[in-house]
Amino acid sequence: MSRRGKLRIYLGAAPGVGKTYAMLAEAHRRAERGTDVVIGFVEHHGRPRTEVMLHGLERIPRCAYTHRGAAFEEMDVHAVLARAPRVAVVDELAHTNAPGSRHEKRWQDIEELLEAGIDVISTVNIQHLESLGDVVESITGVRQPETVPDEVVRRANQIELVDMSPQALRRRMAHGNIYSPDKVDAALSNYFRPGNLTALRELALLWTADRVDEYLQQYRSEHSIRSTWQARERIVVGLTGGPEGRTLIRRAARMAAKGSGSEILAVYIGRADGLTAVSPKELAVQRTLVEDLGGTYHHVIGDDIPGALLDFARGVNATQIVLGSSRRRAWQYIFGPGVGTTVARESGPDLDVHIVTHGEVAKGRGLPVVRGSRLGRSRIMAGWLTAVAAPWLLTLLLVGLDPHLGFTNIVLFFLVLNVAAGLLGGLLPALASATVCSALLNFYFTDPAHTWTVTDPRNAVSIVIFFMVAVAVASVVHIAVRRTHQAARLRAESEILSVLAGSVLRGDDSLEALLERVRETFAMETAALLEREEDHSGWSCAASVSGPEGGRPLLRPEDGEVDMPVGDHMMLVLGGRMLPAEDRRVLAAFAAQAAGVLDRQRLLGEAEQARELAEGNRIRTALLAAVSHDLRTPLAAIKAAVTSLRSDDVAWSEEDEADLLEGIEHGADRLDHLVGNLLDMSRLQTGTVTPLIRQIDLDEVVPRALGGVPEGSVTLDVPESLPMVAVDPGLLERTVANVVENAVKYSPPGERVKVAASALRDRVEVRVADRGPGVPDSDKDRIFEPFQRYGDAPRGAGVGLGLAVARGFAEAMGGTLEAEDTPGGGMTMVLTLRAGAGHQRTPADLPAQAIT
Repeated sequence: MSRRGKLRIYLGAAPGVGKTYAMLAEAHRRAERGTDVVIGFVEHHGRPRTEVMLHGLERIPRCAYTHRGAAFEEMDVHAVLARAPRVAVVDELAHTNAPGSRHEKRWQDIEELLEAGIDVISTVNIQHLESLGDVVESITGVRQPETVPDEVVRRANQIELVDMSPQALRRRMAHGNIYSPDKVDAALSNYFRPGNLTALRELALLWTADRVDEYLQQYRSEHSIRSTWQARERIVVGLTGGPEGRTLIRRAARMAAKGSGSEILAVYIGRADGLTAVSPKELAVQRTLVEDLGGTYHHVIGDDIPGALLDFARGVNATQIVLGSSRRRAWQYIFGPGVGTTVARESGPDLDVHIVTHGEVAKGRGLPVVRGSRLGRSRIMAGWLTAVAAPWLLTLLLVGLDPHLGFTNIVLFFLVLNVAAGLLGGLLPALASATVCSALLNFYFTDPAHTWTVTDPRNAVSIVIFFMVAVAVASVVHIAVRRTHQAARLRAESEILSVLAGSVLRGDDSLEALLERVRETFAMETAALLEREEDHSGWSCAASVSGPEGGRPLLRPEDGEVDMPVGDHMMLVLGGRMLPAEDRRVLAAFAAQAAGVLDRQRLLGEAEQARELAEGNRIRTALLAAVSHDLRTPLAAIKAAVTSLRSDDVAWSEEDEADLLEGIEHGADRLDHLVGNLLDMSRLQTGTVTPLIRQIDLDEVVPRALGGVPEGSVTLDVPESLPMVAVDPGLLERTVANVVENAVKYSPPGERVKVAASALRDRVEVRVADRGPGVPDSDKDRIFEPFQRYGDAPRGAGVGLGLAVARGFAEAMGGTLEAEDTPGGGMTMVLTLRAGAGHQRTPADLPAQAIT
């Protein structure tokens, strides 16, 4: 696989801070060091100092395009690829190319250059980042049409902030160093106002600080540095499926960018038996947006939306909830206070709730009647009250009115009441209402009154027709509710399965994450995947997750309320509540996916084992090669010297005998060193290295490690005031010896290797710097692999185990060994060790000569 190029970005808060100038200065520095640098595309915008910086650098001719009668010039990506420089300078990362170009956006051009192995230096302003588009528009009043996804900038290998105070930038503007004189006054009074520049500068500093913190956390993880960090901010965004969701997600992303390691979780709450009328397309767009901004999307089932949202937030240990202002109109608040108000009231002291305004406030979201759901308990109770109690109240009202109201009109009043009972409570309340209303009509409103006798045949026909219509209305309402419920359930299932399919396509391989999604979706306490080898063998738990309040362990299918078989020997078990039969179809899809994830994990494990076996075979093959050549070389030299000394036909002088004995000693030392490294590598491969950690001073160990190098080839700088280190002295001596011997071997004649130590907080660094040829970044990790010799090192230089053994010993002691470039040329090995429990050495700890 070819090497991928590296991207360096100069980030600025506003135009004119000097990004392009700094980029060109870096290009000149690299060109002066002999690096092949070309200008892919740089626009100096008529700024004299920037234009001067273009001199002396090779420029790739641009492509010309014509669009609607206007001429445009863009970077010729094909020409840059054909030229194949080491570094390409490409300005304006967020630029939109002219129609007909190779790509729509310039950052896509740069991606192609990076894939071709070309390093790229580019620039971008903070207002062009996708997540900051809304806030920049609110500050400056200008919407940036050209944006670049944050992830593109975050993937850069280096990001350098080009900073300038608002006052200095305005002075540059006033002096005509940014825009032409006829545009200065307008710019100073609009976009370049001090308040605007200060806010943009703060955004740039915060965004860059977050990126620097990511670098720091990566460094701490790679170097196994352990210390207490503040709790991570987790921001939950409540989505409704409305268009305001995008605004909420971007606002949450800006909030997350201000904290260290903040996490965004967007959640949509669907009802247990169906969804309200929302746009699946809009939800898909919002899901893509939140994932592009580094967050995660969750679909949770729950009838009580505020309660489900709070349960989810507490379950993920969230610290903040972001909700949008209600889209309901004022009169709709008679049906309740709304989700936002309820969540804010019940969130408690541990959750901060942010209500964000947006453009859809008070524009309405339809009637509060939930469409597409099964009739809940409260509606059924309301239906029975309407069926039983309301007819009596209506009878009392009608009896007190004008007796000449007419029997037909009275029947219509009761019919309206019957329809209301059917709409609220369904079939049974409607039938009960028809029976009660028919009886009341007969008893109170037909002659003779207050008797069950009907003398007028027309009234009898009216009561019969009324009863038949009431029964028909109840049946129609019941069928409509059932069909709507089924459609809603299918819509809910399709969205859940869509989420599941998306996770499959993205290659989500975490079984625990999938089980957690199952637990969240069906509002369960515990979820577990069980398996067994044979039909009659016992069950074992492959993975299990529990809610925030914990849950009982699920060790057998009988331990849970719901079980879903997957094949003959696997079972998905849920604990917490019984699940409706219609939900088992979706559960079956989750179970099949869980089984697939488990199989993938095991295949990956087997692949890793196969890789380790292949690595072992490679090491054994290399070991045989080393034994056949590198070990035989010193043996051959020793044998030749001994044979010469034993020869009777040659009279050796004392000087010749001394040389032959010295050769024997040198060959034995080389042989001892090679065999020692082979044995050490064997111990590391088998994991039998057991360091005996104790606290010791570096100046007691490092000098002893230099005994194997020529005298005068090393400059030692180990201050006596350094703290003690927690190491195995023997392993440390071998580590330093191997590193120093490697540095001396590759140093030019007459150049000394510098060994220096320094203290950094809770660790101590030993730096071994040489002036040798150095190693490219792409090979810095490879030189630590066993049996690797860099460049054209002769075979007699060793078997290539010195650095591999050194890194293995360093890691066994809880330290690290990394390679860096030496400023001015060469390579520096950085050995990082843990400082001992004792702090800085006091004068009483130092030798007498150090005190004086």
